[in-house]
Amino acid sequence: SENPSVTLFREYLRIDTVHPKPDYDAAVQFLERVGTDLGLACQKVEVCQGRVVLILTWQGTNPRLRSILLNSHTDVVPVFEEHWTYPPFEAVKDSQGNIYARGAQDMKCVSIQYLEAIRRLKTEGKSFARTIHLTFVPDEEVGGHKGMEMFVQRPEFKALNVGFAMDEGLASPSDTFSVFYGERSPWWIKVKCTGSPGHGSRFISNTAAEKMHKVINSFLAFRESEKQRLKSDSNLTLGDVTTLNMTMLEGGVSFNVVPSEMAVGFDIRIPPTVDLKAFEKQVTTWCRDAGEGVTCEFHQKCMDQHITSTEESDPWWKAFSGVCRDMKLQLKLEIFPAATDSRYIRAVRHPAIGFSPMNCTPVLLHDHNEFLNEQIFLRGIEIYARLLTALASVPPLPAEG
Repeated sequence: SENPSVTLFREYLRIDTVHPKPDYDAAVQFLERVGTDLGLACQKVEVCQGRVVLILTWQGTNPRLRSILLNSHTDVVPVFEEHWTYPPFEAVKDSQGNIYARGAQDMKCVSIQYLEAIRRLKTEGKSFARTIHLTFVPDEEVGGHKGMEMFVQRPEFKALNVGFAMDEGLASPSDTFSVFYGERSPWWIKVKCTGSPGHGSRFISNTAAEKMHKVINSFLAFRESEKQRLKSDSNLTLGDVTTLNMTMLEGGVSFNVVPSEMAVGFDIRIPPTVDLKAFEKQVTTWCRDAGEGVTCEFHQKCMDQHITSTEESDPWWKAFSGVCRDMKLQLKLEIFPAATDSRYIRAVRHPAIGFSPMNCTPVLLHDHNEFLNEQIFLRGIEIYARLLTALASVPPLPAEG
């Protein structure tokens, strides 16, 4: 009696694509099988050893027009099974229709919703001027460096002739649907402090720890100011402020030895409204003020701040928002607080919207007991079917002749 779309969703959830050893081959074989069943063209691109991007294509009646890209990632984050009510890779459905599995929200649901929306449209005999491509990419959960970041530089991506892209968003606990038109820039910084070593029984001057103390104080004081700014302004969301967290602390060889070097790591997420060069100068000042021998190195430094237009004059947004109005979907426009593969798509100058049609759903990505209700999942298929109909029917743009 289960809806076949739900059965397919649960089958995909049972494929163990968890890091550090995701079974990408099984995921690609499964998705290729579904694509073939739908009559979609299939292409596999190995962007580096063991990392394959699967492309499924529904050819439009006018292939010269720019295409619609539906992106999703196949990997999922690790689990702590002792905190789960049900095994995280069995896709158990409870009596309320909640489907529990890692990837239920992030983002295997969206992958299947894309495919089932296309199944519905093809069954109805629909065809559209614009081509629709679906890309299934690896390694998003570890930064996308061996996935979308490499793929967008390849000729196979350029050949897709992308006009507009959709990628993952977040669940929304309220009636509204979250729509993300930009992302914060992730910076991962390691600050190293060097100083005088010595015996742990003495007051050594100019130690690495004293400098480290000053660095941490400066960074965390800024963190507190941004935290209070978010708290004091109800119009702000998490994506509108800069978050900063101390995530690593290294140093020392023995309890009785003052170390000559210590290091601290910070995860910083910066909204597109912030002047990145000015912020980098601030970071440099914090390090310089801590004393000599304090250096800063970047392990990730995203400088792209492109955002996607949400003006009604933009033809893509007009098509997207028009469907939402017709379906009476209340939208909440936000900057994505974390990072998705959309940032790589925007960086090569393609508009991209982050949208996962999951309202009335707690945000459980990366959390224990991640679940999605089957009715919310099925409603998402209907929403995507309407969105694809509108987006793939956008009339030729001036640049397309």
